[in-house]
Amino acid sequence: MSPRRNRPRSGAAKSSADGGREEGAGTRYGIERTEEWRGEEWAVRQIGGTTGKRYRCPGCDQEIPPGVPHVVAWPRTGGVDDRRHWHKACWNARDRRGTRIQRSRNAPRY
Repeated sequence: MSPRRNRPRSGAAKSSADGGREEGAGTRYGIERTEEWRGEEWAVRQIGGTTGKRYRCPGCDQEIPPGVPHVVAWPRTGGVDDRRHWHKACWNARDRRGTRIQRSRNAPRY
């Protein structure tokens, strides 16, 4: 059995004019976009997880460890203090989640 081929075959090669990326092949980190949620405009940015900080996802109330790619979102009318770090899956499922997460008394609030 031959090993799996990780490079495109000769007929499927992309031109260098588009950088070899397909349309919609992935989201680039650091590019800010605007989404509407709950009647507000939100600024959303994908982060590559390069910081050494831990964050708490408001969608699932779990920690986002350092080095894990995630999403940062904040209301357009808000400031720096309104930014929240979400797991990408939690941000995509924010409308399907409950409105209030119950924390234990000893759980950290960061």
